[in-house]
Amino acid sequence: MTDHPSRPAPPERAPVVVVVAGALYDQGRLLAARRSAPAELAGRWELPGGKLEPGETPEEALVRELREELGVETEPGERIPGEWPLKPGCVLRVWTARLLSGEPRPLEDHDRLRWLARHELDSVDWLDQDRPAVAEAARLLPASPPDGARG
Repeated sequence: MTDHPSRPAPPERAPVVVVVAGALYDQGRLLAARRSAPAELAGRWELPGGKLEPGETPEEALVRELREELGVETEPGERIPGEWPLKPGCVLRVWTARLLSGEPRPLEDHDRLRWLARHELDSVDWLDQDRPAVAEAARLLPASPPDGARG
């Protein structure tokens, strides 16, 4: 009988934390939210959302996060293709969302909101990790906003 040195078990992969964000569209514009916290992100803009909680589907998390952060009811749509790393072990996934009721207000982690038409998307300082997601979300915006769109 030959002794075989035991092989160490492969390291367990830490579960990936999924952050869901909403590309919230209304009247041909996309909603941008300016971070107020944490300090290292304050003053920069993002698509609103947050972490997926255990037992939630991404769509459920998106509806909950937009309700908590903005005070609105939304309907999730399609997932925007792509997945963007936020930090090690954490990824951003984005869904389209339609406003069902309420007027978005910066309730949690944000101090300002702006509805941006396609030609206005570069007018805010997006978080680096949100830029590729915003570029994908922009593809769904009309070239010019419809008359009467709010700003």
